[in-house]
Formats: sequence, structure tokens, C-alpha cells
Amino acid sequence: AGCEKEPSSYMWIYILLGNMLRGIGETPITPLGISYLDDFAKEENVPVYVACLHTIAMMGPMFGFLLGSLCAKLYVDIGFVDPGSITITPQDSRWVGAWWLGFLIGGATSLLSAIPFCFLPRSLKKPEEASKDKTSHGLLESTGAVRNKLSPGKTKPRKWSLMLKGKFLGNRMYFTFLCCSLLQFSGFIGFLTYKPKYMEQQYGQSTSKSNFLIGMTSLPPVGLGIFLGGLIMKKYKMGIVGAAKFSIIMSFLSYAISLLHFFVGCDNYVVAGMTVSYE
Repeated sequence: AGCEKEPSSYMWIYILLGNMLRGIGETPITPLGISYLDDFAKEENVPVYVACLHTIAMMGPMFGFLLGSLCAKLYVDIGFVDPGSITITPQDSRWVGAWWLGFLIGGATSLLSAIPFCFLPRSLKKPEEASKDKTSHGLLESTGAVRNKLSPGKTKPRKWSLMLKGKFLGNRMYFTFLCCSLLQFSGFIGFLTYKPKYMEQQYGQSTSKSNFLIGMTSLPPVGLGIFLGGLIMKKYKMGIVGAAKFSIIMSFLSYAISLLHFFVGCDNYVVAGMTVSYE
């Protein structure tokens, strides 16, 4: 009972709020960026541009793992204690790396990268080719605007339930895509979350080396695959149906190769009192 101690630090609340604010700030980049590319780029170039956007988004976690690997080599109280007085090494189970340093570096980098967005113009003129390709869309918008001007009193606000049912749940292909993305990212996030700890426990690696290996081996192939997918879509000028077939084939091959993980592994780690007796 004397070893039990209730948590007295509420620093996790600051981390929670910081991540929430960061998510709010980063979320608009992807949907608004894709919409911007779709409006102002040539139709055949959009897949490549979107692939570049997602590829760069995958490079962020890769550099994050490398930064985490570097910070994990530094003691948690770096700058407050004498490095010569530290008698343990990163291989020691009692070692705690400078996890907080990555938040400071990442936060400062995010602030600096946000500065160029302040100098973007409020609105841009669409290229002539894009305007010609989407003339019907523009006519629908202008017709709707004229109708609203002629009868402003009859305009009723649309309910969120109707919009959700009509735009999201009513589109079967889009709803199916959301379900597939949910399952894919759930597996991918679990893979990245538990693989570092597995490498530490199973192979006796330090936290620093585990993060380094994952950052260098797991994420670059994903970014390369996204970029190559965009190039293939541009080369063969795939439409919605062609892109769906291409996605099905690639996903099936990916899952088939992933089954090989069941045949690769090591014996369970020997732990006294759990897998073997104390004697």
C-alpha cells in the first residue's frame, strides 16, 4: 500500500489541449487544399498534385519519428541537470527521454510554416481552361444566386440532417469510401502505435533506435506508393470507376501480402512469473 500513489500532475491536460488546437489548425489544409487544386488545376494534373499533397503529409510523421529518436537520446531533464551526473544510459529501462523537446520544435516549426499563408490573396481568378471545363457548374451557381436574389424571403435554411442524408449518406460510393478509409487508418494507426514498443520488448532495442527504424522503413514506402498512384492515374486518365477498380486491386494485393506477417515472428519474451516460473 505504501507504493501506491495517486497521480498529482495535470500536465496531460495541456498536452491534450495543445493537440486539439493543432488538429483544428491542420485539418482545413487537406480538404481546402484538394478543393483548391480541383478548381485551379487542369483535370489530368489533379491526381499528381493530390498525390504530392498526401506524400508530403506522410513525410511529416517520418521526420517526427526521426526527431523523436533524437530527443529520446537526451535525458528528460536536459538543461536542468549536469549530464555528467547521469549514471544510466538510454538502454536502461529507467531512462526517460526528452519527450517534451519534440513538442517545442514541432510547435515552432508549425508557426513558421503558417506565416506564408498570411500572404496568400483573398481570391484567385480561375484559369480559362478550368472555367470552360466547369461551365455547367458555374451556370448552376449563377442560376441559384439569381433565384435567391429574386426570392430572398422564401429561402429556408437547410437542416443538417437533410444535408447529411443527401450529400453523405445518399452518395453510396462516397459513404463506402469513408468506411474503407476508417478501417484502413484504424489498422495503420495501431501498427505505428504498438510497433515501437514491440521492437523494444521483443528485440531489446532502445526507444530512440525503435523510432528511428520505424521512421526510415515504414513511412517512406507509403509516401512513395501515394505518389506513384497519382502518376498512374494521370497516365491512364482514370475516371471515378477506373480509380475505384485500381483501388480494389491494390488494396487486395496489399492485404494478401500483409497476411505474410502471420508467418514471421519470434518466440514470446521470457518473463519470470508470467511465461516461466521464478525457479
